[in-house]
Amino acid sequence: MMRRLLQPFWVLLAVIFLIEAWLWDHLEPIVERIVAWIPLRAFKQWLSERVDTLSPAMTLIVFAVPVLPLFPLKLIGLWLLANEYWLSAVVVIMLGKFVGLGVTAFIFDVTRSKLLQMVWFKKLYEFIMDLRARAAAMVYPIKQRIREMLRGNGEGWSSRTLRLIQRFRKSVHEAR
Repeated sequence: MMRRLLQPFWVLLAVIFLIEAWLWDHLEPIVERIVAWIPLRAFKQWLSERVDTLSPAMTLIVFAVPVLPLFPLKLIGLWLLANEYWLSAVVVIMLGKFVGLGVTAFIFDVTRSKLLQMVWFKKLYEFIMDLRARAAAMVYPIKQRIREMLRGNGEGWSSRTLRLIQRFRKSVHEAR
């Protein structure tokens, strides 16, 4: 009974987790394009060479430090929210989120092999990848139902409603 009550909560957490993972996956190529556009490729090569000389523990510091300058941006977003500057707050918070994920993806790409040499980090990484797979599996049936509803296939009320809307739209366009 309790599991059934918590199911929407777990699905919501899975969706949030998958949105984060999706952003990570899609921001990494964007960061790569930015790196190609501005002279960050040389910086990435330089950073990679420096990381190769570091111990895995020191590499963890290299991975963690770039996120710290983004903390004030989050505080600014919270201040804007507290002072009811809703649109500005959303823009600042989203900018912080995108920049943070982009920078983290960039740095993780450079430091991944060294970080995975630490047993605890490797276990944490594998745990997160397992969570990601579980979240995807949990959300997959819901995504399929939404796709079916949007296609108008099936016999449920939502499918019939969507087919009715599609027929109405078609008749409106044909009447012109």
